[in-house]
Amino acid sequence: MTDIAQLADEHLALAREATHGRSAVLLGQDGPLRQTIIALRSGAELGEHNAPVAASVYVLEGAITVVSASGRNSISEGELAMLVHERHSVEANEDSVFLLTAVTALD
Repeated sequence: MTDIAQLADEHLALAREATHGRSAVLLGQDGPLRQTIIALRSGAELGEHNAPVAASVYVLEGAITVVSASGRNSISEGELAMLVHERHSVEANEDSVFLLTAVTALD
């Protein structure tokens, strides 16, 4: 079993010390399904990238904003949101950790 809270704390500490302000760990993978813990220091950003086939984010701590051509979607601690199906970036509004669940391909 995985202790999500412990991993969140560990990776947020790493993100706070990292030059780029982020840290991540792949929790599990089953075919096209991936679950990843991502920690971002306040003000850090995951640059624009392609959206997976399907994805959601659950914010464990802090608050993030997903930015795409469709607009800005703020997601706070305890909230779950589906990601848009277009290129997007992620900004940390404060020190934040989120669980990304993504499907990378369909058979």
